[in-house]
Amino acid sequence: MEHDRIASLRTHSAAWRLLRADSAPLVLSVLGVAFVVDNARSLPETELMARLDDQLHALNQDAASPAYPRSAHEYLDTWCDTEHGWLRKYYPEKSDEPHYDATSDLEKAYAWVVGLEARSFVGTASRLQTVIELLRQMVHGASVDPAGRIAALTDRRAEIDAELARAEAGLDPPLDRTALADRYQHFTATARDLLADFREVEENFRALDRATRERIAGWEGSKGDLLDELLGDRNSIAASDQGRSFQAFYEFLLSRSSQEELTELLDKLTELDQISVDRSVRHVHYGWMDAAERTQQTVRTLSEQLRRFLDDKVWLENRRVMDLLRSIERSALVLREQPRPAVETELDAVAPRINLALSRPLYAPSMTASFADTQVLASTSVVDPTVLFDQFHVDSAELAGLTRAALRRRDQVSLSQLLHDHPPEQGLAEILGYLGLDEDDFEVVGDPSAPPSAVPIVDDAGNDRVVGVPEVTFVRRRAVRGAHP
Repeated sequence: MEHDRIASLRTHSAAWRLLRADSAPLVLSVLGVAFVVDNARSLPETELMARLDDQLHALNQDAASPAYPRSAHEYLDTWCDTEHGWLRKYYPEKSDEPHYDATSDLEKAYAWVVGLEARSFVGTASRLQTVIELLRQMVHGASVDPAGRIAALTDRRAEIDAELARAEAGLDPPLDRTALADRYQHFTATARDLLADFREVEENFRALDRATRERIAGWEGSKGDLLDELLGDRNSIAASDQGRSFQAFYEFLLSRSSQEELTELLDKLTELDQISVDRSVRHVHYGWMDAAERTQQTVRTLSEQLRRFLDDKVWLENRRVMDLLRSIERSALVLREQPRPAVETELDAVAPRINLALSRPLYAPSMTASFADTQVLASTSVVDPTVLFDQFHVDSAELAGLTRAALRRRDQVSLSQLLHDHPPEQGLAEILGYLGLDEDDFEVVGDPSAPPSAVPIVDDAGNDRVVGVPEVTFVRRRAVRGAHP
């Protein structure tokens, strides 16, 4: 394997994460025994939690520093999440209690840990014979030459005849203890591998079902193309190497003669005195049949769920169409009783407006006024020049001087105070003169939000008046700006 592939497995493999986890001894000791050693394919939550509680109680004898401080329920929920993936939690049909099943990654991790133990006996002869027999089957079975196949079968018949002759003459001794132990070890390992393979096959079917549902949810084409693609995927699984091998194995197990032969052979195996045979081996073929039937049942259940999923999707689409049709019918019934509105339309114009370039007028120069060149004569009327000196005038310099005189005693003075100290002699014009002052040594600051002040004045006719003066303050520039709002 390449480095990148190994790094990817280290990151994404649930079995690798289990081996690296701090709780790996607890997981393998509880789940490995329950699902691998005891070959349980489904356990209810109460039973599995009871096993885990017993194990936690035995391991957490030291209450001060328990090895596993969490509860059994928390551990089960953690082992089922997508980050760990060591258990599969599901609800069986017609059951409201959750059940658990081990994943193939848990079996792989458990098998790897079991393989680390030192074995007192390692058989190789039976494996070599199995390898040679497999080679014969592959080479002779793949031959397209009938003569070669006939020659191989003839040699095999000769070997069988020679073995029969030795048995009849009493020259064929039985297998000794070492040979039996070698073959028994090979048999038990293969039997366990078969049970583990069924879980992986079942997970492959579940992965196919998830991918199918995702494809249905995001499908935008026609239903016919979708069904063709889905049926093609199902047929490709059945026609794959894994599918054909599993089907051949399942058909062999269903054969009555095969079951009877397996039962007879396993019964005789448990009666051998030369080796110690586990009594559970006697029913191993029933475990194969249960696992195979469970895998087939999983496929049937997934197919039924997929069919219902498609039926529900079609039903919802048809219901939406019927709802739209009923809505149209209701609207039509309501409009039937109402008077039909007059059909009207709006036009911007009954005819296009045409503006031709040649229809525009040409440029016309403007008329120039002409004046007669005549001499202007002096007027003979007499004008009194004193009228020019009688014009009304407000002295801004005087007003500025009065303001400076007031600012010598203080930093700021209001307009109303100035008008009180120096009553205006020229009426409103003098007040406007104060407002128009713009000097370098003081500035005018107004407050529009303040109410106006009442100031008495005398108009041109000599009448007393009261004028509302805005709140205006004169401030020396050397003083702090903004001292008065």
